[in-house]
Amino acid sequence: MKRLSAIVGTGLFLLLARGTVAELVPWWITRWRMNPPLLGFSGFRVIGALMIAAGIAVVLDSFARFALQGLGTPAPILPTRHLVVSGLYRYVRNPMYVGVLGIILGQGLLFGDGRLFAYGVLLWLGIHVFVVGYEEPTLRRSFGSEYEAFSRNVPRWIPRLSPWRSDGDGT
Repeated sequence: MKRLSAIVGTGLFLLLARGTVAELVPWWITRWRMNPPLLGFSGFRVIGALMIAAGIAVVLDSFARFALQGLGTPAPILPTRHLVVSGLYRYVRNPMYVGVLGIILGQGLLFGDGRLFAYGVLLWLGIHVFVVGYEEPTLRRSFGSEYEAFSRNVPRWIPRLSPWRSDGDGT
């Protein structure tokens, strides 16, 4: 896949997939109505807004790396040609999913709507099953020992405190 095609495909996938999961479904749940703050603590709104902003930054960085470094898209039908192990991928194997979940949970805090937390948990369970059952075996077949080293050194969901360097030192 050429770089321009990867950028266009990734942009479309960003709009469709992330837009549906992190915008359309939460809108269906909340209609963007503000409820009283969860547990009566208005500081949760600020925390929620910060989580949304951070989640958006993480998702945009992850999508850009797929197109520019991986030369592909996050869509399983148009995968990357190169394993992406730079940027936030040096801390956690799935920053894109972590970012999307951060956006959804942040919306729950911002709007004071516990239903978004339930949606976030169900979404994470579905993502986890997809990652373990399809994505990781596919990456092992596609990238072999490169992916094995990456998965041994970078956690799936909880970020490392220091970046992993793929030069074999595992730090």
